[in-house]
Amino acid sequence: MRTKAYRNIQLLSIVGILLASYLMYEYFAPLDHFSPCTINSYINCNASTKGELAKTLGIPTALYGLFGYASILLAAFKKWKRVIFGVATFGLLFCLRITVIELFIIHEICPVCVACQIIMLTIFGMSFHLMKFSSVKKITKPS
Repeated sequence: MRTKAYRNIQLLSIVGILLASYLMYEYFAPLDHFSPCTINSYINCNASTKGELAKTLGIPTALYGLFGYASILLAAFKKWKRVIFGVATFGLLFCLRITVIELFIIHEICPVCVACQIIMLTIFGMSFHLMKFSSVKKITKPS
């Protein structure tokens, strides 16, 4: 069961890396290029890649995602459940911050960011499950 959870976390991390890579591409791409992420004025990636959310503490926000997903991927290969849980917890809070800013301040939604948030939430849930059930010890009857 745990091996399957680690495999699922690895797969989700790879998808997260691909999505974060796309956001990095959008960050460096010229402003007037075609973006499949732009659906309308409310649903687009502009706020996350060109606007207020493009950088966090002077670093491209997508780079945080790339680093986070790569860290989770490595930790899943090594079966470091505490590292996965720690990075996923930080990632979940980071994504929550982005979601709040998108919804209530900028009033734009980035579909790629939403996909990243769903992936991070799923990884967090799986890592929580790994942490919770790996600490349960088997009780044996005394002979």
